[in-house]
Amino acid sequence: MLLPDRYFYLCRMNLVVDIGNTRLKMALFQYNILRDEETWTHWTPEDVVAYGWHNDVQRVILSSVAEADERLQEMLSDAFDFMELTHETPLPFRNLYRTPQTLGKDRLAAVAGAHSLYPRQNCMVVDCGTCIKYDVLTSDGRYLGGNIAPGLSMRIKAMHHFTARLPEVSMTMPPSDIGDSTETALQNGALMGAILEIKGFVERFEQQLGEPFTLLLAGGDADFVATHLKQYKPHLKSEPKLTLYGLHHILTSTKP
Repeated sequence: MLLPDRYFYLCRMNLVVDIGNTRLKMALFQYNILRDEETWTHWTPEDVVAYGWHNDVQRVILSSVAEADERLQEMLSDAFDFMELTHETPLPFRNLYRTPQTLGKDRLAAVAGAHSLYPRQNCMVVDCGTCIKYDVLTSDGRYLGGNIAPGLSMRIKAMHHFTARLPEVSMTMPPSDIGDSTETALQNGALMGAILEIKGFVERFEQQLGEPFTLLLAGGDADFVATHLKQYKPHLKSEPKLTLYGLHHILTSTKP
């Protein structure tokens, strides 16, 4: 039996390059399986290209929230079959966001990750990073959009920064919902407030769609948040590599 060209394309080694504000993450995929992952704080375009050559990479997708590195783009384009994620990149789902040019690439990649790992499911992605980002993907592949709110650390720091006397407290959840000191009052307001916010959005989004969601947690504070959302199991999933899977899904959903 003759296999389609797409089968051989999916068997190649692909590289995902995700550049944040302070770090570069790379993931090596084969057969849609994550084979290797690297996180670099110091790197050059030559380093990235050498990593790709060393691993027999065929295709590369680049996503960057930082200012465009034209030299890196040029070197990757010369060395590999190269794609850069922009608001014009073809997607494996229908993007209904009214201003796609302003949509963060991290949000777009996380939604693609949900589409790849949890196909034909209603998904709510909660990225618990510097900001808490909420994104909704329907079971029929429509990205409806979402919301953005301050992250846990940002809430704590803001109350200290914008007041004269309030201290900056640790990220520890008090034993009681009612704070009995300034410290626990601030912790409850920031941390329990965020948890209640997440629960509120889950409830409202489910009411609007009329169906339950698979709740996907990502970002640096995902583990902390997950301990306070246990009532959503088994529909609660922790996906720390959601963005990497999403970028690879975008790369492999396009025609080679």
